[in-house]
Amino acid sequence: MYKFFSIVFLFITIGSFGQNLKRYDSTLKIGKVGFRVTCVNKSVTQNNLNIKPIGFKSEAREVSLELKARVISSEIDDLNQDGFVDLIIYILESTGKINLFCISSKGDEMIQPIFFPDITNDTQLSKGYRGRDEYKLVEGILFRKFPIFVSDTTIKEPTKKARQIMYRVVEGDRGMLNFKAFKNFELDVN
Repeated sequence: MYKFFSIVFLFITIGSFGQNLKRYDSTLKIGKVGFRVTCVNKSVTQNNLNIKPIGFKSEAREVSLELKARVISSEIDDLNQDGFVDLIIYILESTGKINLFCISSKGDEMIQPIFFPDITNDTQLSKGYRGRDEYKLVEGILFRKFPIFVSDTTIKEPTKKARQIMYRVVEGDRGMLNFKAFKNFELDVN
């Protein structure tokens, strides 16, 4: 009987520990300014994402929203080259696709979203696209890389090539910020 309770306790402990591993909690700062990003990540269909500005004036409020995805990572950099920190949150959707949620700071007073384009809306960039994205942020430039597939959907393996796209943040209509692809090329993959 004692052995049974020990085994049940062990499974409960491991299960609780596994749930804690899923939680995302990260504080990212450059100097004294940055963001705290938290997400419980319990379910891929419903999660609360909280973004708390750190070192901003009191006008910059915490953002809370519901995601149908899990947070897997986040990074900060000066994406729009205005001298203030911006945030990228990488989220994993239920489809297995990695997407981005981005925030720009307007000075140290407020924050606003940065819109990331859906690659399927660009016929040139999306040619051979089936996901498996990798992202890297380097000095304000966002790099996106994915394997290229042939158009025949019965072929499950990618070609020996990958497409890399470089994005910058630009100001669009009514002051809205958007990622805009400015360079892309194909790479040989082993």
